[in-house]
Amino acid sequence: MFENLTNKFEEVFSSLKKAPSLDEKQVDEALRGIRQALLEADVTLDVAKQFIENVKPKALGQEIIRSTSPGQMVVKIVYDELVKLLGEKNEDINLNAVPPVPMMLVGLQGSGKTTTTAKLAKFFEKNKKKKIMMVSLDVYRPAAQEQLKSLGEQNNILTLPIIEGQLPPDICRRAISAANLNGAEIILFDTAGRTQIDLQMMSEIKQIESIINPTETFLVADSLTGQVAAEVAKEFKNTVNLTGIVLTRADGDARGGAAVSMKYVSNVPIKFLGIGEKIENIEVFHPDRIANRILGMGDIVSLVEKASQDLSEENLKKTEENLKKGSFSMEDYLTQLRQMKKMGGIEGVMSFLPGVSKIKSQMDQAGVDESIISQNEAIILSMTKKERENPKIIDGSRRKRIANGSGTDVATINKLLKQFKMMSEMMKKMSKGNLKGMTDKGIPPELFNQLK
Repeated sequence: MFENLTNKFEEVFSSLKKAPSLDEKQVDEALRGIRQALLEADVTLDVAKQFIENVKPKALGQEIIRSTSPGQMVVKIVYDELVKLLGEKNEDINLNAVPPVPMMLVGLQGSGKTTTTAKLAKFFEKNKKKKIMMVSLDVYRPAAQEQLKSLGEQNNILTLPIIEGQLPPDICRRAISAANLNGAEIILFDTAGRTQIDLQMMSEIKQIESIINPTETFLVADSLTGQVAAEVAKEFKNTVNLTGIVLTRADGDARGGAAVSMKYVSNVPIKFLGIGEKIENIEVFHPDRIANRILGMGDIVSLVEKASQDLSEENLKKTEENLKKGSFSMEDYLTQLRQMKKMGGIEGVMSFLPGVSKIKSQMDQAGVDESIISQNEAIILSMTKKERENPKIIDGSRRKRIANGSGTDVATINKLLKQFKMMSEMMKKMSKGNLKGMTDKGIPPELFNQLK
């Protein structure tokens, strides 16, 4: 997400950072570039215009003239305004009600409401430690109720049994009673959508709202629709008490215009991003972290959180102990590879790192692609337990056997062993606290040389 916007911002800032001082002409030129970047990212014209109006007086102020690094100061001003535009801070979920706490999902047809209902249910179970009941109110779309039921069965989430012919208001009342009987602490109501906003749909949603009195009403919007998503949010806000937005397909939106525009246009906070098809592919929206990503500064905090999500306490403890010792085995490397696959592969991880456009350029030049992860995994699985624990014993004959077992060749085995050796050395440096790591220049080129 935000790939195009990030690239444009990095182009604008690269010249600013090198300038010893800035005059009005240089600032105006930079702001024109920023405005163009926002518009090309499908940010609404009003939002782009207001953003520039907020940045310009600060960028021309005395604080810039006196600064020893005026370019960096402009970046800081743009960052602060971007955070304000995106919503200042992460908005927590309102659970301030007597259980079962009702929450409602609304949106147009095809925006991903049903899948998002299941994702939120899993998220609340894992992170809020609550028992969830999912309820489908979509009695119009064929098999809509069965879809939610199937998602519940696949992921061990409680769903309200389907009664054919029952209307949404009656389903709501039955759901509240059933939730009380089953000990559910949160009820997620998946409402019906339409191909476009119409009075009948809005009337039904208002009726449902009056019956269940939700603490949260989430608008599920497709980020790929850009400015349309922002206008849809505005329309729903005028009808119901909209409390939050969930942007779906955020991983497929390289422009990011919907995320940048929605808070300003609707005055409703974005609370979650849908970033994939799997049930765990949903993340909390943090405006400051998103601003960092847009400006190419990376988001290491989210990367660490994402990496630790699927690791057990035992694995985390083992990793910490290995880090302290400076030890790193092929088993540790295999765990890292599998974790990287869960996190969206090489590109998924790189998107969180500083200087992402430079990193991707290095990847292209080095010929690095996603198949390397699966290939390296196959090589390690072809090793014996002793070889994984101590790769130094892997001699010529062992390399041939491993190559045959993994469907590769000896040259590829050699590359992996060199790469592993480098990573082991990095781990030792980390254990001593002197690893300089990755900077805005990207990843050290020698690491990519081992991947070629």
